[in-house]
Amino acid sequence: MTAEATIRTERKRRPRMAARLGRSDRSAIGTLFWEMDRVLLMMVMVLISIGLIAVAAASPAAAHRYSGGGTVFAPLHYFWRQLAWVIISFPVMIGVSMLPKVAARRFAMIGAGVFTLALALVPLIGIEVNGAMRWIGVGIAQFQPSEFLKPFFVVTLAWLLSLKAQDETLPVVPISAAALLLIAGLLMKQPDFGQTVMFGAIWMALLLLSGVSARLIGGVVGGGFAAIVGAYLFYPVATQRINNFLFSEGDTYQVDSAYATLTGGGLFGTGPGGGVAKYRLPEAHTDYIFSVIGEEFGLVACAVIALLYLAIVVRVFVRLLDEEDSFTLLAAAGLVTQFGVQALINMAVNLHLAPSKGMTLPFISYGGSSMLALAIGMGLLLAFTRRNPYLTRSPYVVKWSGK
Repeated sequence: MTAEATIRTERKRRPRMAARLGRSDRSAIGTLFWEMDRVLLMMVMVLISIGLIAVAAASPAAAHRYSGGGTVFAPLHYFWRQLAWVIISFPVMIGVSMLPKVAARRFAMIGAGVFTLALALVPLIGIEVNGAMRWIGVGIAQFQPSEFLKPFFVVTLAWLLSLKAQDETLPVVPISAAALLLIAGLLMKQPDFGQTVMFGAIWMALLLLSGVSARLIGGVVGGGFAAIVGAYLFYPVATQRINNFLFSEGDTYQVDSAYATLTGGGLFGTGPGGGVAKYRLPEAHTDYIFSVIGEEFGLVACAVIALLYLAIVVRVFVRLLDEEDSFTLLAAAGLVTQFGVQALINMAVNLHLAPSKGMTLPFISYGGSSMLALAIGMGLLLAFTRRNPYLTRSPYVVKWSGK
């Protein structure tokens, strides 16, 4: 058979092969399958699976601690609730990931407005839990506005900063700073120092990625340092947290118990259900679930989880290397930065390397608001990192297909 005949035969076979592989399927599901970053989705699913195992391990300790006053929780009470939230959140994540980029941006900007308003309503109609008023609602319908606001704030901020590429005279940095100050003021009323730091870190990261001048970056860093010093001097919550961390003043039971639990299992842990220190650990199923993993599954398992978070962050940034649209670049980079920084802060608190902040470990800690908000954020990230496979063919394939 001649070379030309071989090429003609392959051209005839290619549509049939494409049909079998599904690339010719232009339905919403088919398009999503080929355009989505399936490796990123797989890593997220692994994190969710690890989270269910971890919550199952921490659930007996949490159920024991919160049983009382006529209420007795079953040992796996929190596991079953978390499983229900996963069942609800996963379709939400996939649904958001199917949005076109323009629709995803509009969805996020509307969400930013709605949840900023909800954040402002917390002091008026909020519910106090553990000395802080951060929740709205009753019973199982409670939600934490700040958790949902984070991914929406990232995308809205990315859109605002991307406008500078179109018109450099627009005062996008002052406007973004004003939005940050508004949100920070609302958060510090709750009080929620940890989330305030998180929003500030997101803002600074996006400023850096947007290509502002070195002088402005220096001013922002200096202003951030001054804000932390000011919070330490005049904001009692920050003063207490920082003093507890630096000088071991006041009640350090939580962080001390977390570190002892984390290291109590050695390299390979005591085995599932074999942990004992977790029963003395406050919030074992939420803020300090990383310590429960350390006790029952070992420091090796903790290291694997940390590497998995790092792999997700690196994966997204590598995928963005050839991205030309400034909004898409800033939105995706900001979302994965928020995700990575939140994981880093939680693990650092458990390792006694940072003050306690009451921040969940993404997709692993128990919590309905956290799980649903993270699903929305990851759905937005998957939407902004989608790629058309027909636009990324190699030169050989393009030539071979006759184009």
